[in-house]
Amino acid sequence: MNEQSRFDTRCVHAGQAPDLLSGAVMTPVYFTSTYLQEGLGQHKGYEYARTRNPTRDAVQGNLAALEGAQHGVAFASGLAATQAILELLDGGDHLILGNNVYGGTYRLVDKIMQRFGLTYTQVDTSDLAALAAALKPSTKLVMLETPTNPMLGLSDIAGVRKALDAAGFKGVLAVDNTFATPFNQQPLSLGADLVFHSTTKYLNGHSDSIGGVVVTSRQDLADKLFFIQNAAGAILSPMDSFLVMRGTKTLHLRMERHNQSALRIARWLEARTDIPKVYYPFLESHPQHALAKAQMRGGSGIVSFDTGDAERTRRMASAFKVFALAESLGGVESLVCHPVSMTHGSVPAADRAKLGLTDSLLRLSVGVEDVEDLIADLEQALKA
Repeated sequence: MNEQSRFDTRCVHAGQAPDLLSGAVMTPVYFTSTYLQEGLGQHKGYEYARTRNPTRDAVQGNLAALEGAQHGVAFASGLAATQAILELLDGGDHLILGNNVYGGTYRLVDKIMQRFGLTYTQVDTSDLAALAAALKPSTKLVMLETPTNPMLGLSDIAGVRKALDAAGFKGVLAVDNTFATPFNQQPLSLGADLVFHSTTKYLNGHSDSIGGVVVTSRQDLADKLFFIQNAAGAILSPMDSFLVMRGTKTLHLRMERHNQSALRIARWLEARTDIPKVYYPFLESHPQHALAKAQMRGGSGIVSFDTGDAERTRRMASAFKVFALAESLGGVESLVCHPVSMTHGSVPAADRAKLGLTDSLLRLSVGVEDVEDLIADLEQALKA
């Protein structure tokens, strides 16, 4: 691959080459845990599979290329990737989190990392003045999620970078790009130092793998992350590495369909008089629609909506026939999630209320089925 290769070509080929032994086009799954050494300190770059594995090397190169990065570091889950970023910090350091980050990220920081001396402040990262005001001399990390889960709020990544630089911030800006994917958004090009994903979602795309990745073009951060990956050991397995690479080969095709169908469904929901609120960045009614059009290629496949009635939402959640009531997102099959009882149960109720994350909210992960069938399923579930 070369730097001029376009995104679709990188999806199919980046990080991979035909196997030298057999000529296999797909990178083999190297299940081996250890490697022959010809002599003391003499090997082919591989000693022990926790440190390096050829299948993991390939997916790390692939995912880095999709984000326009030099380095990719793959982990056993999205939260393991988040944990690795937090382990760049020391006790006494301060970090800033968005006020609508994924519930698992909040739980990790609030319930675990604080015990090791980290402190944090949650702030609306779309408010650049509030973000700058939250900075402290001890702030070493700013962690954005854009779009947010499940309210689909946006942060101006380039604006955040400018505000941080103006305030003299010398730490790390990390962006969770799981919802947008590198197809729709390229945070490194907008000023981020690190980008991270739950590969479980769109990158894998088939609901059969758990994983995470951090990508960067900064050598100093990559060196630290590779050290943490090896020292802590939360590595992406060879099989999961293979499954993610299988997924990224069609990422560009899947995301085009996710974008198209989700926008169609969001507009259909918004046109109904019995749905008071619909959240989707590419709706003209979204308060950050202009930013979405400027920063993103498409709105991705997540649509959230509020029925205005918790009991109606409860009945509806059990009435779907095509959408599956399940956690997670980003697969080829459509899912429906009740965030309050599923993904965001660990977030305090008062904080959920401030964000509009109500008991009557549902989040759709719009898959690649025929959109007319998905709309018909929504309609019959609403009638329930």
